[in-house]
Amino acid sequence: MEYRQLVDVLMSDQHFADIVLTGGHVINVLTREIYSADIAIKGKYILLVGDSNSLIGSKTIVVDVADRFLAPGFIDSHMHFESSMLTITEFSRLSIPSGTTTLVADPHEIGNALGPIGMKAMAIEASTVPNHVHLVVPALTPDCPGLETAGYDVNSKDMEEILNYPNVIGIGELQGFSNAKHVYNHTPEIITDLIASTIYAKSMGKVIDGNAPELFGSELAAHIIATGGKCSCHETTTKEECVEKLRQGVYVFMREGSTQRNMAECIRAVTEEGFDSRRCILATDDMVAEDLEKLGHMNEIVKRTIAEGVDPVEAIQMVTINPATYFGLEDVGVLSPGKLADIAIISDLREMKVEAVFLEGKLVASKGKLLIDMPKYTYPEEVKCSVKRLPIDEEDLKIYADGREVEVRCIELIPDQNLSGSLEAKVRVQSGMALPDIDNDVLQIVCVERYGRNENIGKAFVKGFGLKHGAFAESVAHDTHNIIAVGTNLKDMTEAINHVIKMNGGIAVSKGGKIIEELRLPVGGLITDELTGPEVSRRISNLEMVVKEQLGCKVHAPFMHLSFLALSTSPKWKITDMGLIDVNNFKVLPPLIK
Repeated sequence: MEYRQLVDVLMSDQHFADIVLTGGHVINVLTREIYSADIAIKGKYILLVGDSNSLIGSKTIVVDVADRFLAPGFIDSHMHFESSMLTITEFSRLSIPSGTTTLVADPHEIGNALGPIGMKAMAIEASTVPNHVHLVVPALTPDCPGLETAGYDVNSKDMEEILNYPNVIGIGELQGFSNAKHVYNHTPEIITDLIASTIYAKSMGKVIDGNAPELFGSELAAHIIATGGKCSCHETTTKEECVEKLRQGVYVFMREGSTQRNMAECIRAVTEEGFDSRRCILATDDMVAEDLEKLGHMNEIVKRTIAEGVDPVEAIQMVTINPATYFGLEDVGVLSPGKLADIAIISDLREMKVEAVFLEGKLVASKGKLLIDMPKYTYPEEVKCSVKRLPIDEEDLKIYADGREVEVRCIELIPDQNLSGSLEAKVRVQSGMALPDIDNDVLQIVCVERYGRNENIGKAFVKGFGLKHGAFAESVAHDTHNIIAVGTNLKDMTEAINHVIKMNGGIAVSKGGKIIEELRLPVGGLITDELTGPEVSRRISNLEMVVKEQLGCKVHAPFMHLSFLALSTSPKWKITDMGLIDVNNFKVLPPLIK
Protein backbone atom coordinates (compact mmCIF):
# COMPACT_ATOMS: atom_id res chain seq x y z
CA MET A 1 0.00 0.00 0.00
CA GLU A 2 2.88 2.38 0.65
CA TYR A 3 4.19 1.84 -2.87
CA ARG A 4 0.70 2.33 -4.30
CA GLN A 5 0.51 5.70 -2.54
CA LEU A 6 3.82 6.69 -4.13
CA VAL A 7 2.49 5.79 -7.56
CA ASP A 8 -0.68 7.80 -6.89
CA VAL A 9 1.34 10.90 -6.07
CA LEU A 10 3.42 10.55 -9.21
CA MET A 11 0.54 9.71 -11.57
CA SER A 12 -2.36 11.74 -10.17
CA ASP A 13 -2.82 15.49 -9.79
CA GLN A 14 -4.84 14.88 -6.62
CA HIS A 15 -1.93 13.70 -4.48
CA PHE A 16 1.26 15.49 -3.51
CA ALA A 17 4.61 15.01 -1.84
CA ASP A 18 5.02 15.52 1.89
CA ILE A 19 8.39 17.22 1.54
CA VAL A 20 10.36 18.62 -1.38
CA LEU A 21 14.01 19.55 -1.02
CA THR A 22 14.56 22.13 -3.71
CA GLY A 23 17.56 23.83 -5.29
CA GLY A 24 20.22 21.42 -4.03
CA HIS A 25 23.06 19.61 -5.75
CA VAL A 26 22.32 15.88 -5.83
CA ILE A 27 25.24 13.50 -5.41
CA ASN A 28 24.39 10.60 -7.69
CA VAL A 29 26.41 7.60 -6.54
CA LEU A 30 24.99 5.51 -9.38
CA THR A 31 26.56 7.63 -12.10
CA ARG A 32 29.28 9.38 -10.05
CA GLU A 33 28.09 12.89 -10.85
CA ILE A 34 26.70 16.00 -9.18
CA TYR A 35 23.83 18.01 -10.67
CA SER A 36 21.03 20.28 -9.58
CA ALA A 37 17.75 18.54 -8.81
CA ASP A 38 14.90 18.43 -6.32
CA ILE A 39 14.16 15.48 -4.10
CA ALA A 40 10.50 14.77 -3.39
CA ILE A 41 9.57 12.64 -0.36
CA LYS A 42 6.35 10.83 0.54
CA GLY A 43 6.21 9.14 3.92
CA LYS A 44 9.56 7.47 4.42
CA TYR A 45 10.39 7.05 0.73
CA ILE A 46 11.93 9.07 -2.06
CA LEU A 47 9.33 9.84 -4.73
CA LEU A 48 11.43 11.56 -7.34
CA VAL A 49 14.88 12.97 -7.93
CA GLY A 50 14.37 15.75 -10.47
CA ASP A 51 11.94 18.59 -11.18
CA SER A 52 9.28 18.22 -8.47
CA ASN A 53 7.18 21.36 -8.99
CA SER A 54 4.14 19.32 -9.99
CA LEU A 55 4.37 17.33 -6.75
CA ILE A 56 4.06 20.39 -4.51
CA GLY A 57 0.64 20.88 -2.95
CA SER A 58 -0.75 23.23 -0.34
CA LYS A 59 0.43 20.98 2.50
CA THR A 60 3.81 20.09 1.02
CA ILE A 61 6.76 21.29 3.08
CA VAL A 62 9.24 22.92 0.72
CA VAL A 63 12.80 23.10 2.04
CA ASP A 64 15.25 25.37 0.26
CA VAL A 65 18.62 23.60 0.13
CA ALA A 66 20.26 25.92 -2.40
CA ASP A 67 24.04 25.59 -2.52
CA ARG A 68 23.83 22.42 -0.44
CA PHE A 69 24.85 18.92 -1.50
CA LEU A 70 22.43 16.03 -1.01
CA ALA A 71 23.98 12.61 -0.42
CA PRO A 72 22.55 9.27 0.62
CA GLY A 73 22.78 8.63 4.36
CA PHE A 74 26.14 7.14 5.28
CA ILE A 75 26.82 3.51 6.22
CA ASP A 76 29.46 2.26 8.64
CA SER A 77 30.04 -1.25 7.35
CA HIS A 78 32.08 -2.71 10.17
CA MET A 79 32.06 -1.51 13.74
CA HIS A 80 31.73 -2.67 17.32
CA PHE A 81 29.51 -0.80 19.76
CA GLU A 82 31.49 -2.36 22.57
CA SER A 83 34.68 -0.52 21.56
CA SER A 84 32.93 2.80 22.12
CA MET A 85 31.67 1.50 25.49
CA LEU A 86 28.27 2.82 24.40
CA THR A 87 24.92 1.15 23.96
CA ILE A 88 23.47 1.11 20.44
CA THR A 89 21.16 3.91 21.52
CA GLU A 90 23.95 6.19 22.71
CA PHE A 91 26.23 5.42 19.76
CA SER A 92 23.35 6.33 17.46
CA ARG A 93 22.71 9.53 19.39
CA LEU A 94 26.24 10.68 18.59
CA SER A 95 26.51 9.39 15.03
CA ILE A 96 23.19 10.34 13.42
CA PRO A 97 23.83 14.13 13.41
CA SER A 98 26.97 13.59 11.30
CA GLY A 99 25.03 11.80 8.57
CA THR A 100 25.34 8.13 9.51
CA THR A 101 21.96 6.47 9.08
CA THR A 102 22.98 2.78 8.81
CA LEU A 103 25.30 0.76 11.05
CA VAL A 104 26.52 -2.79 10.48
CA ALA A 105 27.86 -4.00 13.80
CA ASP A 106 29.69 -7.14 14.82
CA PRO A 107 28.72 -8.12 18.41
CA HIS A 108 31.88 -10.20 18.52
CA GLU A 109 32.93 -8.67 21.83
CA ILE A 110 29.77 -9.29 23.82
CA GLY A 111 29.59 -12.68 22.08
CA ASN A 112 32.98 -13.62 23.52
CA ALA A 113 31.99 -12.40 26.96
CA LEU A 114 28.42 -13.70 27.21
CA GLY A 115 27.60 -15.79 24.16
CA PRO A 116 24.03 -15.88 22.77
CA ILE A 117 22.38 -14.03 25.67
CA GLY A 118 24.57 -10.98 25.08
CA MET A 119 24.10 -10.98 21.33
CA LYS A 120 20.34 -11.43 21.67
CA ALA A 121 20.10 -8.46 24.03
CA MET A 122 22.01 -6.31 21.53
CA ALA A 123 19.86 -7.56 18.63
CA ILE A 124 16.73 -6.56 20.54
CA GLU A 125 18.11 -3.09 21.30
CA ALA A 126 18.84 -2.67 17.58
CA SER A 127 15.08 -2.89 16.97
CA THR A 128 14.37 0.10 19.21
CA VAL A 129 16.49 2.82 17.58
CA PRO A 130 15.34 5.06 14.70
CA ASN A 131 18.35 4.42 12.46
CA HIS A 132 19.07 1.14 10.65
CA VAL A 133 21.22 -1.23 12.70
CA HIS A 134 22.20 -4.64 11.35
CA LEU A 135 24.31 -7.28 13.09
CA VAL A 136 26.80 -9.81 11.74
CA VAL A 137 27.43 -12.37 14.47
CA PRO A 138 30.54 -14.41 15.31
CA ALA A 139 30.72 -18.02 14.15
CA LEU A 140 33.50 -18.86 16.60
CA THR A 141 34.55 -17.76 20.07
CA PRO A 142 37.24 -17.71 21.16
CA ASP A 143 39.03 -17.09 17.87
CA CYS A 144 42.07 -19.09 18.95
CA PRO A 145 40.91 -22.07 21.04
CA GLY A 146 43.76 -23.30 23.20
CA LEU A 147 45.43 -19.89 23.21
CA GLU A 148 42.78 -17.90 25.11
CA THR A 149 39.65 -18.27 27.22
CA ALA A 150 36.30 -16.69 26.36
CA GLY A 151 33.22 -16.44 28.52
CA TYR A 152 31.30 -18.62 26.06
CA ASP A 153 32.42 -20.95 23.28
CA VAL A 154 30.42 -20.20 20.12
CA ASN A 155 30.60 -22.61 17.19
CA SER A 156 28.39 -24.02 14.43
CA LYS A 157 25.96 -25.50 16.95
CA ASP A 158 24.86 -21.96 17.83
CA MET A 159 24.24 -20.74 14.29
CA GLU A 160 20.63 -21.85 13.94
CA GLU A 161 19.74 -19.79 17.00
CA ILE A 162 21.79 -16.62 16.64
CA LEU A 163 21.43 -16.21 12.86
CA ASN A 164 17.69 -16.00 13.43
CA TYR A 165 17.83 -13.21 15.98
CA PRO A 166 16.19 -9.97 14.79
CA ASN A 167 18.38 -7.64 12.71
CA VAL A 168 21.05 -10.29 12.08
CA ILE A 169 22.11 -10.25 8.42
CA GLY A 170 25.10 -12.57 8.49
CA ILE A 171 28.29 -13.85 10.06
CA GLY A 172 30.91 -11.37 11.20
CA GLU A 173 34.66 -11.31 10.75
CA LEU A 174 35.99 -14.86 10.33
CA GLN A 175 38.94 -14.40 12.67
CA GLY A 176 39.19 -18.08 13.47
CA PHE A 177 40.74 -18.61 10.03
CA SER A 178 42.84 -15.44 9.89
CA ASN A 179 46.11 -17.25 10.53
CA ALA A 180 45.25 -19.64 7.72
CA LYS A 181 48.31 -21.89 7.48
CA HIS A 182 48.70 -22.45 11.22
CA VAL A 183 45.01 -23.09 11.75
CA TYR A 184 45.12 -25.63 8.93
CA ASN A 185 48.20 -27.35 10.38
CA HIS A 186 47.31 -27.26 14.08
CA THR A 187 43.53 -26.98 14.49
CA PRO A 188 41.96 -28.14 11.19
CA GLU A 189 38.72 -28.96 12.96
CA ILE A 190 38.11 -25.20 13.25
CA ILE A 191 38.04 -24.89 9.46
CA THR A 192 35.46 -27.66 9.18
CA ASP A 193 33.27 -26.02 11.80
CA LEU A 194 33.56 -22.55 10.25
CA ILE A 195 32.68 -23.84 6.79
CA ALA A 196 29.62 -25.57 8.26
CA SER A 197 28.55 -22.20 9.68
CA THR A 198 29.23 -20.23 6.50
CA ILE A 199 27.39 -22.74 4.28
CA TYR A 200 24.39 -22.57 6.60
CA ALA A 201 24.48 -18.75 6.54
CA LYS A 202 24.72 -18.72 2.73
CA SER A 203 21.72 -21.05 2.50
CA MET A 204 19.77 -18.37 4.37
CA GLY A 205 20.95 -15.64 1.98
CA LYS A 206 23.16 -14.02 4.59
CA VAL A 207 26.61 -12.42 4.20
CA ILE A 208 29.90 -13.66 5.65
CA ASP A 209 32.64 -11.19 6.52
CA GLY A 210 36.29 -12.22 6.24
CA ASN A 211 39.34 -11.28 8.28
CA ALA A 212 42.59 -11.82 6.39
CA PRO A 213 45.53 -9.83 7.79
CA GLU A 214 48.75 -10.28 5.77
CA LEU A 215 47.28 -13.14 3.70
CA PHE A 216 48.41 -13.60 0.09
CA GLY A 217 48.30 -16.33 -2.54
CA SER A 218 46.97 -19.70 -1.52
CA GLU A 219 46.31 -18.66 2.08
CA LEU A 220 44.14 -15.74 0.95
CA ALA A 221 42.36 -17.99 -1.56
CA ALA A 222 41.63 -20.54 1.18
CA HIS A 223 40.25 -17.82 3.40
CA ILE A 224 37.99 -16.53 0.61
CA ILE A 225 36.66 -20.03 -0.08
CA ALA A 226 36.00 -20.62 3.63
CA THR A 227 33.74 -17.56 3.67
CA GLY A 228 31.71 -18.99 0.82
CA GLY A 229 33.43 -17.09 -1.98
CA LYS A 230 32.16 -13.59 -1.21
CA CYS A 231 34.59 -12.08 1.22
CA SER A 232 35.40 -8.80 2.94
CA CYS A 233 38.46 -7.83 4.96
CA HIS A 234 38.88 -4.90 7.33
CA GLU A 235 42.39 -5.91 8.42
CA THR A 236 44.22 -4.75 5.28
CA THR A 237 47.11 -2.49 6.25
CA THR A 238 49.30 -2.06 3.14
CA LYS A 239 48.85 -1.05 -0.48
CA GLU A 240 50.25 -4.42 -1.57
CA GLU A 241 47.63 -6.27 0.48
CA CYS A 242 44.87 -4.07 -0.89
CA VAL A 243 45.99 -4.67 -4.48
CA GLU A 244 46.10 -8.45 -3.94
CA LYS A 245 42.71 -8.58 -2.27
CA LEU A 246 40.96 -6.40 -4.84
CA ARG A 247 42.39 -8.59 -7.60
CA GLN A 248 40.96 -11.65 -5.86
CA GLY A 249 37.49 -10.14 -5.54
CA VAL A 250 37.65 -9.22 -1.86
CA TYR A 251 35.66 -6.22 -0.66
CA VAL A 252 38.30 -4.20 1.18
CA PHE A 253 36.89 -2.40 4.21
CA MET A 254 39.45 0.37 4.53
CA ARG A 255 39.61 0.91 8.26
CA GLU A 256 39.89 4.37 9.76
CA GLY A 257 38.95 4.35 13.43
CA SER A 258 40.20 5.96 16.60
CA THR A 259 43.42 3.96 16.90
CA GLN A 260 43.58 1.85 13.74
CA ARG A 261 44.10 3.98 10.68
CA ASN A 262 44.73 2.07 7.47
CA MET A 263 42.75 3.99 4.85
CA ALA A 264 45.60 6.21 3.66
CA GLU A 265 47.72 3.18 2.84
CA CYS A 266 44.92 1.12 1.29
CA ILE A 267 43.54 3.92 -0.88
CA ARG A 268 46.83 4.03 -2.78
CA ALA A 269 45.53 1.09 -4.79
CA VAL A 270 42.98 3.53 -6.20
CA THR A 271 44.94 6.79 -6.32
CA GLU A 272 48.23 5.33 -7.56
CA GLU A 273 47.27 2.17 -9.43
CA GLY A 274 43.94 3.38 -10.78
CA PHE A 275 41.98 0.42 -9.43
CA ASP A 276 38.20 0.39 -9.68
CA SER A 277 36.87 1.45 -6.28
CA ARG A 278 33.55 -0.39 -6.37
CA ARG A 279 34.85 -2.93 -3.85
CA CYS A 280 36.46 -0.30 -1.64
CA ILE A 281 34.43 0.47 1.48
CA LEU A 282 35.17 2.80 4.37
CA ALA A 283 34.64 1.48 7.90
CA THR A 284 35.67 2.50 11.40
CA ASP A 285 35.87 -0.84 13.23
CA ASP A 286 36.49 0.86 16.58
CA MET A 287 35.71 4.45 17.59
CA VAL A 288 35.72 6.07 20.99
CA ALA A 289 32.87 8.26 22.15
CA GLU A 290 34.95 11.44 22.25
CA ASP A 291 35.90 11.13 18.57
CA LEU A 292 32.26 10.58 17.62
CA GLU A 293 31.20 13.65 19.55
CA LYS A 294 34.01 16.01 18.51
CA LEU A 295 35.12 14.82 15.06
CA GLY A 296 32.08 13.12 13.60
CA HIS A 297 31.61 9.64 12.22
CA MET A 298 31.62 8.53 8.58
CA ASN A 299 31.67 12.13 7.37
CA GLU A 300 35.06 12.50 9.04
CA ILE A 301 36.35 9.33 7.37
CA VAL A 302 35.10 10.53 3.97
CA LYS A 303 36.84 13.86 4.58
CA ARG A 304 40.15 12.10 5.23
CA THR A 305 39.68 9.99 2.10
CA ILE A 306 39.09 13.09 -0.02
CA ALA A 307 42.28 14.57 1.46
CA GLU A 308 44.16 11.55 0.06
CA GLY A 309 43.23 12.63 -3.45
CA VAL A 310 39.96 10.78 -3.99
CA ASP A 311 37.12 12.53 -5.83
CA PRO A 312 34.43 13.50 -3.28
CA VAL A 313 31.67 11.58 -5.05
CA GLU A 314 33.86 8.49 -5.29
CA ALA A 315 34.64 8.77 -1.58
CA ILE A 316 30.93 9.05 -0.79
CA GLN A 317 30.28 5.92 -2.88
CA MET A 318 32.52 4.10 -0.40
CA VAL A 319 30.05 4.80 2.44
CA THR A 320 26.83 4.45 0.46
CA ILE A 321 26.29 2.36 -2.66
CA ASN A 322 29.42 0.20 -2.24
CA PRO A 323 28.48 -1.18 1.20
CA ALA A 324 24.78 -1.34 0.31
CA THR A 325 25.71 -3.51 -2.66
CA TYR A 326 27.96 -5.79 -0.59
CA PHE A 327 25.38 -6.35 2.14
CA GLY A 328 22.38 -6.47 -0.18
CA LEU A 329 20.74 -3.50 1.55
CA GLU A 330 18.33 -2.60 -1.23
CA ASP A 331 16.52 0.29 0.48
CA VAL A 332 19.53 2.46 1.29
CA GLY A 333 22.77 3.74 -0.21
CA VAL A 334 21.36 5.66 -3.19
CA LEU A 335 19.02 8.58 -3.86
CA SER A 336 16.43 7.19 -6.26
CA PRO A 337 12.68 6.52 -6.39
CA GLY A 338 11.37 3.94 -3.95
CA LYS A 339 14.44 4.06 -1.69
CA LEU A 340 14.25 5.18 1.92
CA ALA A 341 14.62 8.94 2.27
CA ASP A 342 17.85 8.79 4.26
CA ILE A 343 19.62 11.98 3.20
CA ALA A 344 22.68 13.86 4.44
CA ILE A 345 22.59 17.57 3.58
CA ILE A 346 26.16 18.80 3.25
CA SER A 347 27.20 22.45 3.31
CA ASP A 348 30.89 21.94 2.52
CA LEU A 349 31.74 18.95 0.36
CA ARG A 350 35.48 18.71 0.94
CA GLU A 351 35.20 19.35 4.66
CA MET A 352 32.15 17.07 4.79
CA LYS A 353 30.20 19.38 7.04
CA VAL A 354 26.78 17.80 7.50
CA GLU A 355 24.19 20.51 8.07
CA ALA A 356 21.09 18.33 8.41
CA VAL A 357 19.99 14.71 8.27
CA PHE A 358 16.76 13.12 7.09
CA LEU A 359 16.02 9.58 8.23
CA GLU A 360 13.11 7.80 6.57
CA GLY A 361 11.74 11.13 5.42
CA LYS A 362 11.96 12.89 8.79
CA LEU A 363 14.33 15.69 9.71
CA VAL A 364 16.19 14.10 12.64
CA ALA A 365 19.24 16.34 13.01
CA SER A 366 20.25 19.90 12.22
CA LYS A 367 23.52 21.76 12.74
CA GLY A 368 24.99 18.86 14.68
CA LYS A 369 22.04 18.55 17.06
CA LEU A 370 19.69 15.57 17.29
CA LEU A 371 16.07 16.68 16.96
CA ILE A 372 14.36 13.47 18.04
CA ASP A 373 14.09 11.60 21.31
CA MET A 374 16.02 8.37 21.59
CA PRO A 375 14.41 5.35 23.25
CA LYS A 376 15.58 4.00 26.58
CA TYR A 377 16.58 0.36 26.44
CA THR A 378 17.38 -1.45 29.67
CA TYR A 379 19.74 -4.38 29.38
CA PRO A 380 18.63 -7.47 31.35
CA GLU A 381 20.43 -8.31 34.57
CA GLU A 382 21.69 -11.58 33.10
CA VAL A 383 24.17 -9.65 30.95
CA LYS A 384 25.58 -7.75 33.94
CA CYS A 385 27.36 -10.52 35.79
CA SER A 386 30.28 -11.42 33.54
CA VAL A 387 33.15 -11.11 36.05
CA LYS A 388 33.16 -14.32 38.07
CA ARG A 389 36.66 -14.70 39.45
CA LEU A 390 37.96 -13.91 42.92
CA PRO A 391 40.38 -11.03 43.59
CA ILE A 392 44.09 -11.59 43.02
CA ASP A 393 47.17 -10.68 45.04
CA GLU A 394 50.61 -9.43 44.03
CA GLU A 395 52.07 -12.92 44.20
CA ASP A 396 49.82 -13.95 41.32
CA LEU A 397 51.46 -11.42 39.00
CA LYS A 398 55.12 -12.10 39.70
CA ILE A 399 57.45 -13.26 36.93
CA TYR A 400 60.11 -15.29 38.71
CA ALA A 401 63.73 -15.12 37.55
CA ASP A 402 67.25 -15.97 38.74
CA GLY A 403 70.38 -13.82 38.91
CA ARG A 404 70.71 -10.05 38.84
CA GLU A 405 69.50 -9.44 35.30
CA VAL A 406 67.41 -11.37 32.83
CA GLU A 407 66.56 -11.10 29.17
CA VAL A 408 62.82 -10.91 28.48
CA ARG A 409 60.43 -10.98 25.55
CA CYS A 410 58.60 -7.71 25.12
CA ILE A 411 55.50 -6.81 23.10
CA GLU A 412 56.02 -3.65 21.06
CA LEU A 413 53.00 -1.37 20.94
CA ILE A 414 52.56 0.18 17.48
CA PRO A 415 50.49 3.39 17.66
CA ASP A 416 47.34 3.53 15.52
CA GLN A 417 47.50 -0.16 14.61
CA ASN A 418 46.21 -3.38 16.11
CA LEU A 419 49.39 -5.01 14.83
CA SER A 420 52.21 -5.25 17.35
CA GLY A 421 55.91 -5.91 17.22
CA SER A 422 58.30 -8.21 19.08
CA LEU A 423 61.31 -7.04 21.07
CA GLU A 424 63.88 -8.36 23.51
CA ALA A 425 65.04 -6.41 26.54
CA LYS A 426 67.07 -6.80 29.71
CA VAL A 427 65.50 -6.09 33.08
CA ARG A 428 66.71 -6.16 36.65
CA VAL A 429 65.95 -9.08 38.96
CA GLN A 430 65.20 -8.41 42.61
CA SER A 431 64.14 -10.95 45.26
CA GLY A 432 63.78 -13.54 42.52
CA MET A 433 61.39 -11.40 40.46
CA ALA A 434 61.88 -9.75 37.04
CA LEU A 435 61.07 -6.05 37.42
CA PRO A 436 59.82 -3.47 34.92
CA ASP A 437 62.46 -1.07 33.59
CA ILE A 438 60.62 2.22 33.79
CA ASP A 439 63.51 4.30 32.45
CA ASN A 440 63.51 2.29 29.23
CA ASP A 441 59.72 1.99 29.04
CA VAL A 442 59.68 -1.78 29.60
CA LEU A 443 56.55 -2.34 31.68
CA GLN A 444 54.76 -5.43 32.89
CA ILE A 445 51.54 -6.47 31.18
CA VAL A 446 49.13 -9.16 32.38
CA CYS A 447 45.87 -10.71 31.20
CA VAL A 448 43.62 -12.16 33.90
CA GLU A 449 40.88 -14.67 33.03
CA ARG A 450 37.65 -13.20 34.40
CA TYR A 451 34.93 -15.76 33.69
CA GLY A 452 35.81 -18.22 36.45
CA ARG A 453 36.56 -21.01 33.98
CA ASN A 454 40.23 -21.59 34.86
CA GLU A 455 41.62 -18.46 36.62
CA ASN A 456 44.61 -18.24 34.25
CA ILE A 457 46.92 -15.23 34.34
CA GLY A 458 49.16 -14.46 31.36
CA LYS A 459 52.26 -12.40 32.10
CA ALA A 460 54.76 -10.59 29.88
CA PHE A 461 56.41 -7.23 29.22
CA VAL A 462 55.45 -4.39 26.89
CA LYS A 463 57.11 -1.30 25.44
CA GLY A 464 55.39 1.81 24.15
CA PHE A 465 53.12 3.22 26.86
CA GLY A 466 55.74 5.33 28.59
CA LEU A 467 54.24 5.10 32.08
CA LYS A 468 56.32 6.53 34.90
CA HIS A 469 53.93 5.75 37.74
CA GLY A 470 51.00 3.51 38.63
CA ALA A 471 48.95 1.16 36.48
CA PHE A 472 45.63 0.83 34.73
CA ALA A 473 43.39 -2.16 34.04
CA GLU A 474 40.24 -2.82 32.03
CA SER A 475 37.81 -5.61 31.19
CA VAL A 476 37.98 -4.58 27.52
CA ALA A 477 40.64 -6.77 25.86
CA HIS A 478 39.96 -7.92 22.31
CA ASP A 479 38.54 -10.34 21.62
CA THR A 480 37.90 -12.54 24.64
CA HIS A 481 37.81 -9.56 26.97
CA ASN A 482 39.56 -10.86 30.00
CA ILE A 483 41.03 -8.24 32.34
CA ILE A 484 44.18 -6.69 30.88
CA ALA A 485 46.51 -4.42 32.83
CA VAL A 486 49.77 -2.57 32.33
CA GLY A 487 51.84 -0.95 35.02
CA THR A 488 55.07 0.11 36.63
CA ASN A 489 54.64 -2.01 39.77
CA LEU A 490 52.66 -4.99 41.01
CA LYS A 491 50.94 -3.18 43.87
CA ASP A 492 49.18 -0.74 41.58
CA MET A 493 48.45 -3.41 38.97
CA THR A 494 46.87 -5.63 41.62
CA GLU A 495 44.81 -2.73 42.97
CA ALA A 496 43.54 -1.78 39.50
CA ILE A 497 42.67 -5.38 38.53
CA ASN A 498 40.82 -6.05 41.79
CA HIS A 499 38.84 -2.84 41.37
CA VAL A 500 37.72 -3.96 37.91
CA ILE A 501 36.63 -7.26 39.48
CA LYS A 502 34.78 -5.38 42.23
CA MET A 503 32.94 -3.21 39.66
CA ASN A 504 31.94 -6.32 37.64
CA GLY A 505 33.73 -4.80 34.68
CA GLY A 506 35.17 -1.44 33.74
CA ILE A 507 38.34 0.63 33.75
CA ALA A 508 40.42 1.42 36.83
CA VAL A 509 43.50 3.63 37.24
CA SER A 510 45.75 3.17 40.27
CA LYS A 511 48.63 5.18 41.70
CA GLY A 512 50.33 4.79 45.04
CA GLY A 513 48.22 1.76 45.84
CA LYS A 514 44.96 3.71 45.51
CA ILE A 515 42.32 3.97 42.81
CA ILE A 516 42.42 7.49 41.38
CA GLU A 517 39.86 7.13 38.58
CA GLU A 518 37.33 4.56 37.35
CA LEU A 519 34.51 3.85 34.92
CA ARG A 520 31.95 1.10 35.44
CA LEU A 521 31.05 -1.01 32.38
CA PRO A 522 28.32 -3.28 33.71
CA VAL A 523 27.01 -4.72 30.40
CA GLY A 524 29.31 -7.65 29.73
CA GLY A 525 32.18 -5.69 31.25
CA LEU A 526 32.22 -3.76 27.96
CA ILE A 527 29.40 -1.22 27.82
CA THR A 528 27.77 1.25 30.17
CA ASP A 529 24.02 1.71 30.11
CA GLU A 530 24.26 4.15 33.00
CA LEU A 531 25.59 7.15 31.06
CA THR A 532 24.73 9.04 27.88
CA GLY A 533 27.14 9.23 24.96
CA PRO A 534 28.38 12.74 25.86
CA GLU A 535 28.84 11.66 29.49
CA VAL A 536 30.92 8.66 28.42
CA SER A 537 32.96 10.95 26.18
CA ARG A 538 33.74 13.24 29.11
CA ARG A 539 34.52 10.37 31.47
CA ILE A 540 36.90 8.69 29.02
CA SER A 541 38.54 12.04 28.27
CA ASN A 542 39.12 12.55 31.99
CA LEU A 543 40.47 9.01 32.40
CA GLU A 544 42.90 9.59 29.54
CA MET A 545 43.99 12.90 31.05
CA VAL A 546 44.67 11.21 34.40
CA VAL A 547 46.67 8.43 32.75
CA LYS A 548 48.67 11.01 30.80
CA GLU A 549 49.25 13.61 33.50
CA GLN A 550 49.53 11.45 36.60
CA LEU A 551 50.95 8.22 35.17
CA GLY A 552 52.97 9.70 32.29
CA CYS A 553 51.36 7.73 29.46
CA LYS A 554 52.54 8.94 26.05
CA VAL A 555 50.04 7.29 23.66
CA HIS A 556 46.63 8.69 22.81
CA ALA A 557 43.56 6.51 23.40
CA PRO A 558 45.58 4.34 25.81
CA PHE A 559 42.67 2.09 26.80
CA MET A 560 41.92 1.11 23.23
CA HIS A 561 45.62 0.59 22.48
CA LEU A 562 45.94 -1.66 25.54
CA SER A 563 42.83 -3.64 24.62
CA PHE A 564 44.26 -4.61 21.22
CA LEU A 565 47.37 -6.11 22.77
CA ALA A 566 45.17 -9.10 23.61
CA LEU A 567 44.04 -9.62 19.99
CA SER A 568 45.51 -13.05 19.34
CA THR A 569 44.58 -13.13 15.65
CA SER A 570 46.58 -10.02 14.77
CA PRO A 571 50.37 -10.28 14.33
CA LYS A 572 52.90 -10.27 15.86
CA TRP A 573 53.04 -10.81 19.63
CA LYS A 574 50.00 -10.48 21.90
CA ILE A 575 49.00 -11.47 25.43
CA THR A 576 46.05 -13.60 26.54
CA ASP A 577 45.17 -15.32 29.80
CA MET A 578 47.33 -18.23 28.53
CA GLY A 579 50.45 -16.06 28.29
CA LEU A 580 52.56 -14.32 25.65
CA ILE A 581 51.27 -15.38 22.21
CA ASP A 582 53.39 -15.71 19.09
CA VAL A 583 50.51 -15.08 16.70
CA ASN A 584 52.42 -15.96 13.54
CA ASN A 585 53.46 -19.35 14.89
CA PHE A 586 50.34 -20.09 16.93
CA LYS A 587 52.08 -20.81 20.23
CA VAL A 588 52.61 -19.57 23.77
CA LEU A 589 56.06 -18.15 24.56
CA PRO A 590 57.65 -17.85 28.00
CA PRO A 591 58.25 -14.23 29.03
CA LEU A 592 61.87 -14.97 29.88
CA ILE A 593 64.55 -15.85 27.33
CA LYS A 594 66.69 -18.68 28.68
